[in-house]
Amino acid sequence: MRTKAQWAQLRTVIVGAGEAGRAIARDLRGVPEYGLDPIGFLDDHDTVGEVAALPTLGRLDDLGDVLREHRPDVVVVAIPALARARVHQLAAIASAWGATVRYLPSFVAALERDARTSDLRSLSMSHLIGRDEAHVVSPGAREVVAGKRVLVTGSGGSIGGELCRQVASFEPAKLYMLDHDESNLHGLQLRMSGRALLDDDGIIVADVRDARRMDQVFAQCRPQVVFHAAALKHLPLLEQHPCEGVKSNVLGTQNLVEAALRHDTERFVMISTDKAADPTSVLGATKRLAELIAQAYGTGPMRVASVRFGNVLGSRGSLLTVIEEQVTRGEPVTITHPDVTRFFMTVEEAVGLVFEAARMADSGEIFVLDMGEPVRVLDLVNSYAEQRHADADVQVRFTGLRPGEKLNETLFGRGEEQAPTEHPRITVTRSRSAGAELLPLVRYLYESAQANEPTQVRRLFSALLPEYDAPAVAAPAPASVLSAPYPDGF
Repeated sequence: MRTKAQWAQLRTVIVGAGEAGRAIARDLRGVPEYGLDPIGFLDDHDTVGEVAALPTLGRLDDLGDVLREHRPDVVVVAIPALARARVHQLAAIASAWGATVRYLPSFVAALERDARTSDLRSLSMSHLIGRDEAHVVSPGAREVVAGKRVLVTGSGGSIGGELCRQVASFEPAKLYMLDHDESNLHGLQLRMSGRALLDDDGIIVADVRDARRMDQVFAQCRPQVVFHAAALKHLPLLEQHPCEGVKSNVLGTQNLVEAALRHDTERFVMISTDKAADPTSVLGATKRLAELIAQAYGTGPMRVASVRFGNVLGSRGSLLTVIEEQVTRGEPVTITHPDVTRFFMTVEEAVGLVFEAARMADSGEIFVLDMGEPVRVLDLVNSYAEQRHADADVQVRFTGLRPGEKLNETLFGRGEEQAPTEHPRITVTRSRSAGAELLPLVRYLYESAQANEPTQVRRLFSALLPEYDAPAVAAPAPASVLSAPYPDGF
C-alpha cells in the first residue's frame, strides 16, 4: 500500500467556501489516492477568512492573480448555483494558465479519473525521455489563432483536446471542435468548461470521411485556421483493417483540404507521425500519403504544412498509460522487444510544435521537432518503476514485434534532406514532391478501400510510395487493378 507521500498531489484551488466546497476539501485531504491537495478557497463572501483549516486566497475575480501567484494544477468550481456564464469565464481563465477545471456536478464521478491522471503527471518526464522538455511556442504563434475562426478535427483525442485548450487561451474569434464520436465531444466539453450539455454551436459531430458533410461544415463555419488531428492511429488494428486506415487518414485528409480551399481557409496544418518516414505499416503509409496530399494542395493561396510527431507520453492509449494500467493490475508490463526504441515527447511539446508549424506553414512543408535521441522502451519502463518506488514489483514480458512494426523509428526517410528553420528546435524536410499524378492516381486507392479489398490496398501502397517497405502481400492484386493506366515507372 502506498503512503500519502507516494501519491501524486496536485495543488488545488476550490472556488466556493460554502458547504459543498468545505466537504470537497475534507474529502480530498482524507483520501490521498485522489491525488489532489487543496491549498485554499476563492469566495466572494466578505466574512470568509480561514475555512476548514485552509486560507481564503481571494474573491472569484482574483482567480487570475491566484493562478499566477500560487500556480495550482486544478481548479474545482464548488458553487452549484453559479451562473453558466460565470463558470465559462472562470474556466477560460484557468485554462489559459494551464490548470485543469472541474465543476461540482461532475466532480465526484471524475475523481477516480483524476487520481490516475495526477499519478502520471507526478512523473519526471525529463527523466523518462532522457532530455529536458522542449517548449517551442513563440510569441508569434498566438497571432496565428488570435481573433480567428479555428477548426480542430479529432478534437476529442489527446492531441486534439490539447490543441483546443491552448487555442481557447489565445482568444480566437470562434473555436470549432469537431469529432465523429459523441462521447469524445462530451468529455471534451466537460474538460474545457466544466459542463457537458453539448448545446454549443462550437461542438460539431461529423466524420471527415464524408466529403459533403465536410463541405457543409466549412460553408457554415468558414474557419480561417484548421488543425487536422483526426485519424486512426493504432498500428496493429490498421494492419488488420487497412481499408479503414485509407478512408480516415488519406481520404479524410483530402476531403478536408479540398473543403478548406473552397471556403478560403488561410492555414491548414495536418498532424502526421514519425511512422510516415520510410513507412513499414499501414499507419505509416496512410500518413505519408496524407503528407503528400497536403503538399499537393500547398501551391495555392492557402498556407499548408504537416507535422511529424514521435510517441506522445500520457495521451489516451499511449505507452505510459498502458504501463500504468498493467502495473496497477499487478500484471507484467508487455514490451515487444528488449531493444525496441522510440522517440518520445509530451503532449505540450507536440502541441507547441503544431503552433510553430502553423506560424511557419507555407507550401506543404513537413516539420519535425528535435526530439533528442530515441529512448529504449525497456529503459523507460525501468525509469517509471524507479519513480513509482515499484522496482521490485514490475515484471516485463516480451511479446515480439507485430506486423508492420519497426525495431527503431526514424524521423526522416531515405532521400529526405533536413533543413533548419528559424526555430532552433524544428527542422523541415525536403523530399520528392507529390507530383501532378498523385491526386488522379490516388482515386484507385479510394476505390479499393471502399470495396474493402485489403490486398489491393497494400498493392497500391507499394505503387504509390516507393519508400513503403511492408510484409509480403499474400496474393497479387486483381488484373483489373494491375492493368490500370498508371504512368511509366509507377
